[in-house]
Amino acid sequence: MLNYIWLALIVLAVVLGGLEGRLDAVTDAAFDAAKTAVMTIALPLIGITALWLGIMRLAEKAGLIVALARRLRPVLRRLFPDVPQEHPAMGSILMNLAANMIGLTNAATPLGLRAMTDLEKLNPRPGTATNAMCTFLALNTSSVQLLPTTAIGIMAAAGSTNPTAIVGTALIATVGSTAAGIFAVKTLEKLRWFRLPPPDRPPRGRSPEAPNEGLGPDSVEGVGNTAPAWGKLVLGVYGVFLAVAFFQLMRQTPASGETATLFLRTMNAVSVLAIPFFLSFFPLYAALHRVRVYEEFVEGAKEGFHVAVRIIPFLVAMLMAIGTFRAAGGVDMLARGLRPVLDLVQFPADLLPLCLTRPLSGSATIGLFADVVKTFGPDSLLARMAGTVLGSTETTFYVIAVYFGSVSVRKTRHAVAAGLLADLAGIIASVVVCRIVFA
Repeated sequence: MLNYIWLALIVLAVVLGGLEGRLDAVTDAAFDAAKTAVMTIALPLIGITALWLGIMRLAEKAGLIVALARRLRPVLRRLFPDVPQEHPAMGSILMNLAANMIGLTNAATPLGLRAMTDLEKLNPRPGTATNAMCTFLALNTSSVQLLPTTAIGIMAAAGSTNPTAIVGTALIATVGSTAAGIFAVKTLEKLRWFRLPPPDRPPRGRSPEAPNEGLGPDSVEGVGNTAPAWGKLVLGVYGVFLAVAFFQLMRQTPASGETATLFLRTMNAVSVLAIPFFLSFFPLYAALHRVRVYEEFVEGAKEGFHVAVRIIPFLVAMLMAIGTFRAAGGVDMLARGLRPVLDLVQFPADLLPLCLTRPLSGSATIGLFADVVKTFGPDSLLARMAGTVLGSTETTFYVIAVYFGSVSVRKTRHAVAAGLLADLAGIIASVVVCRIVFA
């Protein structure tokens, strides 16, 4: 599917650019996209990815990833039946989803890349996405998010009297998009068009004779030594310190003025404390379990460079196609063509450009959202709809390019369709719930 979408975007960009007299803009967009892919995304991602892969290696060596996967086994067993129950991939997936929920995008992407790397170790068909990979992508593109911080920040900066009003609507919409994404990915994987081909090799981590057997703790790399008794005391003291810091943050950094709810204060405190917690707790826990923290961190960080370099061709290809299509006026043309249909179903036509751009470009979507807030007012129904859409959907094509590119997957199977259906469900849910709540 991605082959046809990519080709269509490029051909339409050239055709529309010629008809509209925008071929110069199309050319500039192609070169700008290539530069952005390397200089703006891939190179900065090297350092961030190296940091988080180093931290994740410490967690793995100390046994935290396996322990996390074991304790939350019932939650993910139905979503990822092809992944052994105690495989490190389960822990990596949970870490990524948790980071996405509390809005830690800088941490969520490297953790997601690590999860894809772990899933690739179980892939018997290199270059082809497995069912587990597609399910993981559907969860990411459905944007499981508890607090839409970007939308709230833009609305607050524009002078909204209640910028956090969209928290409830965004939560409802993101639940809808996630449910739709899971339903779509589980339904599409059963269709013959997306059926998996015969495996090229047995997956690493399982024997060919028993493809569904789980991995016990002793068979998974990264189970640390037992911590001494005094080490548990150190962790307890550190836990008390973190609890005190958490309650101080709840008092000192309200989400929006004095009227911030307990939920918003809690989420803001969690967002502020989460990164320092990960950066300090994992190394401390690993050290107490007799892991050579510096050496293992460096070993894990080495992979960050290779991961970032691997995604460059995929990023260039995707951003070039998207950028040229936008520069040629493709999004505007779609908006004009669909306006009569949208009027029939009472969908606000002024929201369509943002909805069409959302799967393609995050930065462009934020720009369009800021324009909606400026034009219609930060407390208008349309602005709240747009903010809810921003908090319940994701840049599907970017996520697919980065995550699948990190493991050199070219045959994405039904991941694109499931991601776009999740986005569509999030958009529809956003409009409906905002009309009910705010109209």
